[in-house]
Amino acid sequence: MQQPRIASRYAKSLIDLSIEMGQLEQVYADMQWLQAVCKSSREFVNLLRSPIIHNDTKRKIITAVAAGNTGDLTLRFVMLLITKNRESNLPEIIQAFMTQYKVHKNIQTVKLTTAVPVSDDVRSAIIAQVKKTANCEKVEVEEKVDPAIVGGFVLQVGDKLVDASIAYDLKEIARQFENNDFIYRIR
Repeated sequence: MQQPRIASRYAKSLIDLSIEMGQLEQVYADMQWLQAVCKSSREFVNLLRSPIIHNDTKRKIITAVAAGNTGDLTLRFVMLLITKNRESNLPEIIQAFMTQYKVHKNIQTVKLTTAVPVSDDVRSAIIAQVKKTANCEKVEVEEKVDPAIVGGFVLQVGDKLVDASIAYDLKEIARQFENNDFIYRIR
């Protein structure tokens, strides 16, 4: 069960504490590692969400998995989540942390969907244009290749979406043919 308010509050606390201790970059790297573990291992997420597995067992398993891969602050934070019975929210807390980190660092995430992989020149041009129009210093591009869009691109920056794909144009043309104003409808 997702609880975005809880995830946001815990993530904010972790960001504030890591800034205070001067370990923000280390904790961010740890969160990236934990996010990769959560995405690649469904068993790990099931372990976190299982009400049957006792907290002591969860502590031992997480310590064994995270030892040497995460810093002390991150490990203590995860142990705090287990103590407070919030370990099931760890994937959502990680996502909230990543989002808040990017806001703190003024990093704009751009989702680019194309029919074929883009070249470095095109990627650089897109990043430059986004920096100019969105007025941000850093841009992170998440690329996705989707042959269904036929050609062109779909660019999402925050809550704005630019759909310049051929698939979108074809749908628009089909819609115009359905509502053709030049053909009078006979009753």
